[in-house]
Formats: sequence, C-alpha cells, structure tokens
Amino acid sequence: MSYKLFQEIKHKIADINYAIAVLNWDQETYIPKNGNSRRAQQISTLAGMAHKLSTSKKLAKVLKKLKQDARLSLTEIKNVKLALKDYKKSKKFTTEFVMKESKAISTAFQAWIAAREADNFELYIPALTEIVNIQREKAEILGYKEHPYNALMDQFEPGATINEIDSLFKDVKEKLTPFTQEIFACEKPDNKFMFQHYEHKKQWDFGMNILAQLGFDFDSGRQDLSEHPFTTSFGVKDVRLTTRVNEENFYDMLWSCIHEGGHGLYEQGLKEEEYGMPCGEAISLGIHESQSRLYENNLGRSKAFWKANYKKLQEIFPENLSNTSFEAYYKGINLVEPSFIRTDADELTYHFHIMIRYEIEKKLIEGSIEVKDLKTIWNDAYKKYLNVDVTSDKEGVLQDVHWAHGGFGYFPTYSLGSFYAAQLFNKAKQDIPNLEAEIEAGNMDSLLAWLREKVHKHGKYFTAKEVCEKATGEALNFKYFLDYAKAKYSEIYGL
Repeated sequence: MSYKLFQEIKHKIADINYAIAVLNWDQETYIPKNGNSRRAQQISTLAGMAHKLSTSKKLAKVLKKLKQDARLSLTEIKNVKLALKDYKKSKKFTTEFVMKESKAISTAFQAWIAAREADNFELYIPALTEIVNIQREKAEILGYKEHPYNALMDQFEPGATINEIDSLFKDVKEKLTPFTQEIFACEKPDNKFMFQHYEHKKQWDFGMNILAQLGFDFDSGRQDLSEHPFTTSFGVKDVRLTTRVNEENFYDMLWSCIHEGGHGLYEQGLKEEEYGMPCGEAISLGIHESQSRLYENNLGRSKAFWKANYKKLQEIFPENLSNTSFEAYYKGINLVEPSFIRTDADELTYHFHIMIRYEIEKKLIEGSIEVKDLKTIWNDAYKKYLNVDVTSDKEGVLQDVHWAHGGFGYFPTYSLGSFYAAQLFNKAKQDIPNLEAEIEAGNMDSLLAWLREKVHKHGKYFTAKEVCEKATGEALNFKYFLDYAKAKYSEIYGL
C-alpha cells in the first residue's frame, strides 16, 4: 500500500508539472500577445502547488517507510532512492522561492522576445539580471563543492563537475582546433543552394516525412512552429516538437526538425508504466542531447541518410537542386566554417559556441562578470575563438533562449551529447552489421530499436555514465568524436 500511495503522490506532481509544460509550450507557440500578462502568474501558481506536494510531510513519511521495505522490486527501490534524493533537494527551497523563480522566468522570456525583435540587448538586461541573481541564490541553497556552477550543472547532468567539463573543452581546444584550422585552409564546398527560396509548406511537409521515417509516432506527438525550436513532453503518449521555417534558409527547418526529432524519440521510448516516476524520466540532458545530436549529425549529415532522401528532395525542389549533384549536396551540408549562430553551426565549430557559453556562465555565477557587460564579453569571445565580428545582438548575445528559461548549467550538455552520440553510434554500427545499408534504404528501425534497448527504456535506473559504459563498453571518451570527425571530414576536404 505504501508504494501505491507513493505512486499516487508522484502522479499528482507529474500531472501539475506536465500542466506547466502545456502552458510553457503554448506560450512559445500559440498564445495571443495579450495572454502573456497572466501566463507568468498561472505558471507560478502551479509551480508552487507542485513544490508543496514535492516537499509534503505525507511524501516524506511514505518514502521513509518504503526505504525499509524489503519487498520492493529493483525498479521500485531505484524509484524510492531517486525520489528521496529529489525530495531532499526540493526541501531546500521555499515555495516562495520556487514561485519567484517561475515568475522571473516567464517575465524574462517575454523580455528576450522583445529584445530580439528590437535587436537591442539593453531591453533584456533587467530581466536577465534578475534570473542570474536567482541562479546564484539557487546555487547557494543547493550547496556545492569547489564551484557554485557545479550545483546548477547537477540539475541537468547529475554528478557532472567543472573539472570534467574543463577537461573535455581542453580536448576541444588542443585536438579539435588544429583539425578545424586545417579545414579552414582548404577550398570550401559550395552551400549556396541551401539559401535559395524554399516554399514554407513544401519545407514543412518534407520535415514531417523525415520525422515519420525516423520513427516518430504522430499518434503520440506533433510538431509546431516556434521562435526557438524545442521539444517538450506531457507524457510518453504526448510529445511535442517545434521547428522554425525560413524560406530563404533551408538549414533552419531541416536540422531543427531532425534534432528535435531525436529528443522526441527518446521521450516516446520511456516506459509508460513508469509515468511520474524517476525510472520513467530521461537520465540527463547530456544523454538527451546524445539522441538529438546522433540523429542530427551522425545520421542526418551522413552519406547513407541522403542516399535515401536526396532524390526526393530534388523532386520537391527541382528549381533549387536539379543542378546540384549528390556529392556536391553532401559536401555542402557539411561545410565547416566559423559562424555567429550556434544552431546553424557545423558539427565541429559548434563546440566553440558551447565553450563560449560555458565559460561565460561560470563567470556569471561566480560573480566575476555581470549581465550589463555580457554583450562586450560575448563579442570578444567570438572574435577570439571563431574570428568573427558580431554586429547584431540578435545574432550575438540574444540568440539563445536558455538563460531566459533559467537554464544555467545546461549548455555543456550539448557538447557532452555530441561526444556521447559519436560513441553510441560507433557501437551501434558494430552491433548492427548492415546498419549503413538499412539507412541507405530509408530504414531507420534497427537504429531506433538499438537506442530503445540501450538508452531509452532505462529512464533514470542507470546514471548517464553507467548507460554509456553498459551500451559501449567504456566510459565517455572524446576519442570517438575526434576519430569520427577526422574520418568524415578528411574525406570531404581531401586531407
């Protein structure tokens, strides 16, 4: 009876949190302009309700009892252990703090939208300053070892520390930088064909067909448009993707669609019977990003994938692509060059975008820099690492929504995800001997089945590190990403 009561409480918490997710999804897709005036208050109220349930004496009592229950299954034991950890963490925060943060996030999101529309970072400074202050306070409340940023990163990638992330970015600087410099010195493939006029509806339909090919279940999900592409879930049977469509830039829809599709497939692969329980939730954002980056890059930018899809694309857009050979298309979509926009970046220089954000976040949270100085700091970093001169706030410090969402500690998971993805995809190819031939034939079923078995179905039963080790036979190793990158791009650029 105690475990059933535990489930009932967790289900109620999940119900409220998913209701918040619905309101957030609506805020970024269909909400009328004047609806925003009450949306922050509505979300804040629900966040307060969820927090009260998450820190209730009733939940504490049942968890204490279950901790001593020898009749529980291994999955039930894991759910209790993880829920107890979450309870102790939630208990550190007052309901007032949770509601304050929720309201600040909704306000900051609207300020971000307004600042982007005006291309003026100054409009965002007050709201973002409030968010940063709250995140600094949160780090102190949570407690940490060595650096306050560790406390925030732990929310997205449990157990991760700046020492580990610093080590990975050291590899990026020392091993990836020389290779990208070699590529920069080569003749560039032409990708102008991606920047012609591509009709909105045709782009949309192509993206929907690709999602279906990947295995996304449209009876248990949908796709819509948003300013910043994202994926959210209201449960395994209702997973929402968003993309954006730019009629003069085919990259926007294509990569956003495939990337978010990877996230969505993970959410649809979790166990429905574990609704609201830790073992029914994604392990970490690093593993979540491994799914989106694997589909976007290791699969979506591969020769095999486009052998299955390029002819169809040419038929849809003959005026744009009829004179572009398969080889020219493949090389063009894998162009490596410095850029302003993270989401448009190639899969190699992408990690310099993440490193810049990571280094800025650490300094913001430790208090060595302030929000008012971000624009200058951002622009200087882009000049240092990517040798580009940022001339627009919208293409610079305002390009990402994550800080408006309070997502400090989130960005490192993008690079972690890419490194996990390369290692997982390498092992999938070993375990599925005919995988490349299947992909060339437009069949992605074996890959999805492998990921379901090795990653998706486990929820939080294993840690991210344990999933990596169990799936690939070893801990995360940057070598796999570097080997993948060198093999692929050496061929493309004749190195």
